[in-house]
Amino acid sequence: MENTQDNITAHKFGLLGRDISYSFSRGYFAEKFKNENLPHSYVNFDLPNIDAFKGVIANTPNIKGINVTIPYKEEVMPLLDELNETAKKIGAVNTIKITKENKLVGYNTDYYGFKNSLEPHLKPHHTQAIILGTGGASKAIAYALEQLNIAYSYVSRTQKEGVRYTYNDLTEAILDQHKIIINCTPIGTFPKVEQCPKLPYDGLTAEHILYDLIYNPMQTKFLDFGKQKGATTINGSKMLRLQAEKSWEIWNME
Repeated sequence: MENTQDNITAHKFGLLGRDISYSFSRGYFAEKFKNENLPHSYVNFDLPNIDAFKGVIANTPNIKGINVTIPYKEEVMPLLDELNETAKKIGAVNTIKITKENKLVGYNTDYYGFKNSLEPHLKPHHTQAIILGTGGASKAIAYALEQLNIAYSYVSRTQKEGVRYTYNDLTEAILDQHKIIINCTPIGTFPKVEQCPKLPYDGLTAEHILYDLIYNPMQTKFLDFGKQKGATTINGSKMLRLQAEKSWEIWNME
């Protein structure tokens, strides 16, 4: 393979989050840079709070792009110079581009990854969804469902504005009405793999799609319950790959 590193500036990329040693992104981009013979590096910016973010930017030479994960997808927004229109509509950022003028521009590629990984599984009866959780990731999911003309309702532990159901409200009949169920909470993530969202799982059928944004483990208890009922189950790995490639595209736009 021809060495392409000689005339390429070595840029730094990274992931902004908290408790992210498990991160998918670092391994994904390290492998990508190696396979494509690129001199870049990708690191985790594991911050105890968002106040440390500006210091990261100031003290990281040649930084060109950042992915953002829990819990900073909303908190980082006021610290950016510009927001892409889609990120503004969604109200959450998971990708930041640092321009040549050192401006920080926020984007959202989560919705793209989710939409394109869900779409191949949709059938005519998939007209209503419930979204478990109300954090930054759930906003991108809601936006993608709007693009797909799928009605949705939020589920949360407590009643608040914009939330239609609490977990205690859910019945088998409600699950029957909503043939897509998306877990946007961290419940069931490694190492707490025995946990799952509190749902009346007996209401699941083969017509359901269960989508879990979690990718570690690949088969969560939530997805396992769906599989037992013959439902279509999707984990977060395809969404992550798609959103990562979209981030890469954004970072390399002139």
